[in-house]
Amino acid sequence: MRILGLDPGTATTGYGIVDVEDGRFTAVSYGVITTSPKDDAPARLQTIYQELNQLIAEYRPDTAGVEEVFFGRNITTAISVGQARGVLLLALANAGLPIGEYSPPKIKDAVTGYGKADKAQVQLMVRNLLGLEETPRPDDAADGLAVAITHYQYQRFESLYD
Repeated sequence: MRILGLDPGTATTGYGIVDVEDGRFTAVSYGVITTSPKDDAPARLQTIYQELNQLIAEYRPDTAGVEEVFFGRNITTAISVGQARGVLLLALANAGLPIGEYSPPKIKDAVTGYGKADKAQVQLMVRNLLGLEETPRPDDAADGLAVAITHYQYQRFESLYD
């Protein structure tokens, strides 16, 4: 099974593509989709949409997971991240991919076993679960991989009840 994990953002959207066979994870690709701060919001969203479509076409995932928006203190940031997230969901839906959506605590719990783990703990577990020599950089790419791992864990759990 090939899983695409996405950590939405307007400036930087992290992605991770993971293959899972017999419960073992292999990192296929990871990185970020970046947009220029000089571009207006519609152009930035268009870049995210186009680059995600290219990733989908190249790697042909079977399913995808997307991090839910975390509402902190900055409502403007939350709105722009929500817009980017909407573009991601649209691209995934247009590709006909099943989509799972996960809150940050669910991702932390699925990857580390502790829903309040810090970023360093999540990154270390991503590195260990994928057998990587180095922690994926930038942080958004590691987060994309964490979402992919989370999506597998939740899909596996749900399949036990089908």
